[in-house]
Amino acid sequence: MISELAKKLVPYVAGEQPHDKSYVKLNTNENPYSPSPEVAKAIAAFDAARLKLYPDPDCTALRDAIAKKEGVERENVFVGNGSDEVLGFAFLALFNKDAPVKFADVTYSFYPVYCELFGLPYEKVPLTDNYILNRQGYADCGGAVFANPNAPTGIWEDVSEYANKNFPVIIDEAYIDFSGKESLAKSAAKSANAVTVKTFSKSYGLAGMRCGYAVASAENIEGINRVKNGFNSYSVNALTQTAALAAIRDEEYHKSTVKKVIGTRGKLIARLKEMGYACLNSSANFVLATTPDGNGGRVYEYLKENGVLVRFFDAPRLRDKLRITVGTDEEAEKLISALKRM
Repeated sequence: MISELAKKLVPYVAGEQPHDKSYVKLNTNENPYSPSPEVAKAIAAFDAARLKLYPDPDCTALRDAIAKKEGVERENVFVGNGSDEVLGFAFLALFNKDAPVKFADVTYSFYPVYCELFGLPYEKVPLTDNYILNRQGYADCGGAVFANPNAPTGIWEDVSEYANKNFPVIIDEAYIDFSGKESLAKSAAKSANAVTVKTFSKSYGLAGMRCGYAVASAENIEGINRVKNGFNSYSVNALTQTAALAAIRDEEYHKSTVKKVIGTRGKLIARLKEMGYACLNSSANFVLATTPDGNGGRVYEYLKENGVLVRFFDAPRLRDKLRITVGTDEEAEKLISALKRM
């Protein structure tokens, strides 16, 4: 009795979350470091009696903290249940069915799923041979989505020109904190067409809490809110709001963990290159590495059998590659040791 849509939809496939904790887990771009100690304190102090009540549907305190960090106003901020939900709401709020939504052929594979789910036409614009945006491909479209830094390539590009176009643009900045580049959040808050989306799952180490947010003009945020409230008025639970608020207030800890990840990233890329792996210039907390023999699937299976999980995409332009999350120095060493034993 399921619908034709459900029958035909090819869903996004998340990275493995094994119950066996003995794996070195470098496959889902999680932060290798625990969230701020202030998060643990906030959770411990949380009054469980509050759970009998619905959470604040407007996430007021958290939006105020995000607005302060981003240098915008509360009305420029939307908070959702992970950046995936925020992206989904933004797709519905911004894009129409009269012209295709465009995004790269090698990018976050959730984008075409959203389009199929919402009945939006779309077009994949091939990246160049160097995995850089082909900007001519976005000259005429009904909307565009840019992951920046891109996933799974890790490449950051200046896309600020798209914050002032005559079509809606979503800039997915899930990994921006690892890039050392300036976010476009402030620009989006002043823009008629752009929305930036961010997450607490990566640099803040809160993947298990599911919290993300958008920064945009008040009008675009209102549009996203209308979609959210047509779906679920209370999408972000009270404990998640509490944890995210504690995390964003501890900026010193946040910067320290980001710095450690960036440091390990540089060392990991250097070690992989010494072993014959070609690595793209990553500005994220992962590395896209081409295997010496061009068989990413074989190396992925070998690593899994030897206790190391990385991500392999059985897709065009990616079958000779592995996406490797930047873990701790110790985890990186275990990965390199396993590769040396091949």
